[in-house]
Amino acid sequence: MLTAVNSPEPRNPIGAHVPVAGRGLAGTGLPYAAGVGAETVQVFVANPRGWATPAGNRAQDEAFRTACAEQGIRSFVHAPYLINFGSDSAATRERSAESLRHSLHRSHAIGAEGTVVHTGSALCGTRAEALAMVRESVLPLLDELDGLGPDAPRLLLEPTAGQGSSLCSRMEDLAAYAEALDHHPLLGVCLDTCHAFAAGHDLAAPGGVAAMLDALTDAVGPGRLRLIHANDSKDVAGARKDRHENIGAGHIGRSAFRELLAHPATAGVPLVIETPDGRHDPDRVEGALHARDIATLKSLRA
Repeated sequence: MLTAVNSPEPRNPIGAHVPVAGRGLAGTGLPYAAGVGAETVQVFVANPRGWATPAGNRAQDEAFRTACAEQGIRSFVHAPYLINFGSDSAATRERSAESLRHSLHRSHAIGAEGTVVHTGSALCGTRAEALAMVRESVLPLLDELDGLGPDAPRLLLEPTAGQGSSLCSRMEDLAAYAEALDHHPLLGVCLDTCHAFAAGHDLAAPGGVAAMLDALTDAVGPGRLRLIHANDSKDVAGARKDRHENIGAGHIGRSAFRELLAHPATAGVPLVIETPDGRHDPDRVEGALHARDIATLKSLRA
């Protein structure tokens, strides 16, 4: 069970993407979070590599929502990876809309602050044509959120590492994406440090973190950054390879995360790790590497 949280919330709550298979959101996810020292969590509410839209378990939803509220655990949902509104397939765009709608409504049901979605690729033709399709599919979903009331989750755009015909990888790319969605008030950004590094923002260079955050703010305006995926990188800056590494063990390094945690643009923004958990190591201890990464980030926060 989670223990009571009596101290004020830290400037940047630090946590992890937690497993929920087996005993569900409350039965698996929250004990894992407690075991690794997570102050915030991210979960899947559907198969991340499929199109299924399963109904939630009302008892699990309520238990998760209540425990998070009581313990001050901030929660987020990550939408499935297959979603791509720039696809050249009408069926894929329709399934993408259905899948994202499901994740947004499930986010609301469990009290999550936001739903993270990858910004996708332009497979249908030009970038402008892809963004027109993004507008056609996503803007109605954002308008639907208005009907959910003041606790509606935000839609958090996550730029990718720059592979192929990515619609957003550099922070500057977010400007046209946000414009296509009329800068909707429930639109936010999830920054993945590994993705940004892979796309060419050299966070390890002097001033690299500040330059990247300035570019993000210039693209979408202040206050849109709502979540950070804190991941080190197995590859060098600009490699366009999405290969996460444990904090301090990759090419980004600890100093960049210290700078990230001190920058004014990240005040109040939670960090979630999606780093290797060691499950393939022969001497694996459940969650040990995640616990270590969270402890490292907490020390850099301090």
